[in-house]
Amino acid sequence: MSVPPEMQLRSAMQVHPELVPAFESLPPSSDPYADIEAAREGVHKMLAAFPADRTGVSSERFEIPRADGSALTVEVYRPEGSADTGTGQDARGAAPEGAGRALPAVLHFHGGGFALGRSLPGQDRAAIALCRELPAVVLTVEYRLAPEHRYPAGVEDCYRALEWAAERAADLGIDPARIALTGRSAGGGLSAAVALMARDRGGPAIVHQSLYVPDVDDRVGADEAASDAEEDVETRVTTARDIQRAWRHYLPEGTAEAEAYAAAARATDLSGLPPAYVLVCDLDPLRDAGLAYARRLMDAGVPVTVRNVPGAWHGFELFAPDTRVAKEMTAHWTGQLREALYPVGG
Repeated sequence: MSVPPEMQLRSAMQVHPELVPAFESLPPSSDPYADIEAAREGVHKMLAAFPADRTGVSSERFEIPRADGSALTVEVYRPEGSADTGTGQDARGAAPEGAGRALPAVLHFHGGGFALGRSLPGQDRAAIALCRELPAVVLTVEYRLAPEHRYPAGVEDCYRALEWAAERAADLGIDPARIALTGRSAGGGLSAAVALMARDRGGPAIVHQSLYVPDVDDRVGADEAASDAEEDVETRVTTARDIQRAWRHYLPEGTAEAEAYAAAARATDLSGLPPAYVLVCDLDPLRDAGLAYARRLMDAGVPVTVRNVPGAWHGFELFAPDTRVAKEMTAHWTGQLREALYPVGG
């Protein structure tokens, strides 16, 4: 259904002025679950048409056995010329700046409503950028996807990847005292959940959780999603109906109330969690839940940095990557990770 002109105008008036052209050219959204395989194939074709620039970055794929005999794929990105395999020597035998000590690590969980978003091998743009700019060893996790694999499959894969990274820290050239978690949208929700799991299970230490427009609460939009009016508003951006649709396909059928490892906002105790960064966008239906989660972390004594991007919608940077708004947002997110992984005096 197209957006009426008067609704487009009303919505555009809320959009950051620099983002209005991108907003007005947004393609219509559709239900990816109507044909999930076709939706995934469409994403992969788009990614293949615009390969990532891997200059200065190398990567290697690993298979981690699961209990059922299947394997979890993790791709490890590292800056070329950095310390490698814990030896302090790069692939050419040179002694790069900072050699002799391991790099920090970032586990990156992709977004996509728990069902999409997986990059092509060696092509995770966020991982490549973080690898270069922090610098850090960045691990991308190809967790099992909904709706074929509902909760807890995906989050258990993410937690297993964290355990594996900590266990293999010396071989991977990782400093086990500097491991961070990050992810966009569903990936932000998975990051929050893995932080909870690590605390509760006595798992690997996490120095920082970076939650980028995180989807942490299955109750987001539960009331609005049933409204007829919602269907006529902003059908070209992520709405409450889209968020609810993702949760319906991620949670086990018949779930009345999500567990905390599915939706971190359901956790009753947030104490003892690692310092957090929470990034939200003004026009995102996930904004209020993200801010509420940040406030609860603060109230539990967790150090938190919050950033809200005015006049921006969920995923706006994909359509307006060269705008100042998108560049400043990305720089702030990256900068906060860098500060956590390279503390002053650390």
